[in-house]
Order: sequence, then C-alpha cells, then structure tokens
Amino acid sequence: MASYISSNANRFYTALESAYGVVPPIASGNRIPALKLTVKNQHEVTQRKDKTGSRTFVGLPAGGRRRTTYELQTYLTSWQAPAGPAYGPLFQAALGAAPLQYAGGTVSSATSGGQVTFTGPHGLTAGQAIACNGDVRFVAAIVNPETVQLNAPFTVIPGSGAAIGPTVTYTPATELPSVSIFDYWDPTNAVQRLLSGAAVDQMDILLNGDFHEFHFQGAAQDVIDSSSFTAGGPAQLQSFPAEPAISAFDYTIVPGNLGQAWLGTSPTQFVTITSASVQLKNSLDTRMKEFGSAVPLAIAPGQRTVSAAFTLFGLTDTATAALYQAARQQSPVTVMFQLGQTPGQTMAVNLSSVIPQVPEFDDSSNRLQWKFRSSRAQGTVDNEISVAFG
Repeated sequence: MASYISSNANRFYTALESAYGVVPPIASGNRIPALKLTVKNQHEVTQRKDKTGSRTFVGLPAGGRRRTTYELQTYLTSWQAPAGPAYGPLFQAALGAAPLQYAGGTVSSATSGGQVTFTGPHGLTAGQAIACNGDVRFVAAIVNPETVQLNAPFTVIPGSGAAIGPTVTYTPATELPSVSIFDYWDPTNAVQRLLSGAAVDQMDILLNGDFHEFHFQGAAQDVIDSSSFTAGGPAQLQSFPAEPAISAFDYTIVPGNLGQAWLGTSPTQFVTITSASVQLKNSLDTRMKEFGSAVPLAIAPGQRTVSAAFTLFGLTDTATAALYQAARQQSPVTVMFQLGQTPGQTMAVNLSSVIPQVPEFDDSSNRLQWKFRSSRAQGTVDNEISVAFG
C-alpha cells in the first residue's frame, strides 16, 4: 500500500554547469544541507480570441512556453572540502567570478592597524580574504609582494610565525554562470527532481537569528523529473541522473549569535548588532521569447544591486555617533559581517563602500534601537562585495 512521503526524506546536490542548462555529473561531495527547496513550473497562459460559438473555454495547445522559478534556503554549516563548502556553486552563480583559493601563509609581522607582512610572497589580490585564529579579513590594498593592508585588524594581532589559514573567496563578475540543483527522495520510486539552468537572481545572507541562513532564488531553464523524463531535450540527458552513493554527511550548524560586525569609515567592531542582512540582486532576464523553444535559452544579468540592512542598540560612544553622522552626511562606510568564529565554520561578507540610510529610532522596547534600512553598496568595476569562507 502506498504511503505518504516524509518531507525530511530527501537529499540535495548542486554543481556548476559548463554551459547554460547542460547538467553536469555529480558525486557525493556535491551534497548540500538545505532547509527548503520550492520549485514552480508553470506554462505561460495565453488568451484564445477565436470565435467558438459559445462562452466555453476549449483549451490551449500543448507545447507552450514554460517558466520555472525556485527558492532554496540553507544554513551556514561546517565543511571539510579544501575547495570550500558544497554550496559554493550557488555563491558563484550569485556573484559570477570563479572562486579565489588561498592556501595560507606565515606571518612575519602584523600591526594593530591591520597591516600584515608575510615571510614570503603572498600572491593575494585586493578583495581576497585571509583567516587567522577564527577571524576572516579582506585585503583592502596590496602594499608590496609580501605585505597587505586588511579592511579591519585581527581581534588578536598575530605574532611572528603565526599561521594564516586557507580561504575561498567569491567576487562579482559581469557574466553569471548557472547551476544544476538535484532533489532526491526516499523511497527511490518517488518522483525525483532536477533543476537545470538554475540562475541566482537574488541572494540573502541573514545573521543573528537562531542560525545564520543563506537564501537563493531565481529562474531555471526547466525542472526535469524521473516520472515524465524523456531523453534529449535542452538538458541533453539520455537518462535521469542516478543519485550518487550516499556517504557520511555530518555537519555542524553555526549559532546565529556567533560572529563579528565591523562598521564605519575607520571600521570599528560593533557588538550591539541585534539583526542584520546583506542582499544581492542581479536583475536577471532570460531569453525565453525565442522562436522554436519552450524554455529559456540563456540568462542576461542586469545592473547589480547590493545592500545591507542592520539594527543596533543606540549608544553614546564615538563609533556609534560617527555612524549616525556618516548617514546624515551621506558619507561611505565599510560594512563587514563575519558569521561564526571557528575555522571551517566561518563565513564573512565585505562591502567596502556603503552609503548608510539615516536610521529610524525604534523605542518600542526597553532599549533604544537604530534601524538602518537597506543601504546600497557602491564600487568601481565588480568590486562592491566579497564573500569568503575560512
């Protein structure tokens, strides 16, 4: 007798596509943790205007255009892979550039102002991240082949011989890649799903909740399922992909209260943040009006919008007052949030130039809070945001 399917009886995988809609092979290492995957696949509804002799709707022909959208939610978790977390392809699809891998190095000297000198050539670029003792920082400038200036100092200044840990950094690019998202269910005869040509139109990074969360949403070329699968088609599959052999999948969820916030013209650590988020929108359009195709054939990103919103307790200290003054004067500030504090469970996002909105005063609770609504980041060419895992 058939039984209901548990909503927890599924596993998610994702991988970068070599070309739009071309489904790549996956392995057990492509499995990602996820809270929820919502997929909508709808046929375009058109209106028949022919004279039928009655007021009855007589139907539409098969083969019309299909529109597929999705939303995927996940937590910040631990990872073991040297290439970064398994959901890295989603961050690459949101920002665009191939990830920058840093293997680590050794400190020769460091200052309280955030300047770090290595024992040898560092090979870093501006916007790339480094990690030390649970801190993730971004390179603001290259001083020389051995020295970099960081966007903020380490909380504990590393001494000579201290190890700088590996990081993976995601940065923006003009063009965006796409990913395939696989949704496998138990029992095996349940309907399995695959999203091909999934493009990230919006990414949200949420912190200081119960757990740190990442939300991705956008448009896909098509949703393919094991029940109605036919060989060929835009995804160029001859059979529905089988799930890889299930291996150990153990990860740690990072509590939402762990992390750091650095804000201001001369970034200062704020411990008064009560909630914060960073949002990226790609203004995506799809080539879905092409003659001869029922699904989109490509994606076309528009102007990128990156913004930060945060709420903090109002204090009378110099740093808080300076943040308010910057908002009044429309002066750019740096906004960096670090999520987590343990190596292998840490992520950071850096916006190097943000014009803060004048905060709203929220006096509904016992302590005054300032709410900085969506404040847009700016830059020169593809440098308004960097995301790194360390």
